Amino acid sequence: MTLPRVLSIAGTDPTGGAGIHADLKSFEAAGAYGMAVVTALVAQNTQGVRSIHTPPVSFLQEQLDSVKDDVLIDALKIGMLGSVPITETVSQFVASLPEGVPVVCDPVMVASSGDRLLDADAERAVQELARRCTVVTPNLPELACLLYTSDAADERS
Repeated sequence: MTLPRVLSIAGTDPTGGAGIHADLKSFEAAGAYGMAVVTALVAQNTQGVRSIHTPPVSFLQEQLDSVKDDVLIDALKIGMLGSVPITETVSQFVASLPEGVPVVCDPVMVASSGDRLLDADAERAVQELARRCTVVTPNLPELACLLYTSDAADERS
């Protein structure tokens, strides 16, 4: 039996609690073969984000092409994108996948520490990408950004 092949497109988290590190752990725990394309190198810990290095978009495209040219992608999970060019490149990649490939988007816009992880001008690009996704999983501050509201109330409280 072939393991499902799941690609994570996301940023890093040196502490392993988020980003591609957490995605790969989750994929393995679920019995899938995990692959990763890096959108951003993040210097962070459990206290917050110190800095973000974004490789050139041309390198992102090379990573995406390298995986797609060699491995059938059964599912895709999208995390931190950071900017308009990165989001548009990933959106084009999603559009190039065969019909029926499930796409989960965790629109990483605001870290749990409150640090912003998406350029404000990229919000519309993330909204457009979300239209191509099977499932979108924002936290409450991200939902507020996507809906252009000041607050997304938690109905459980």
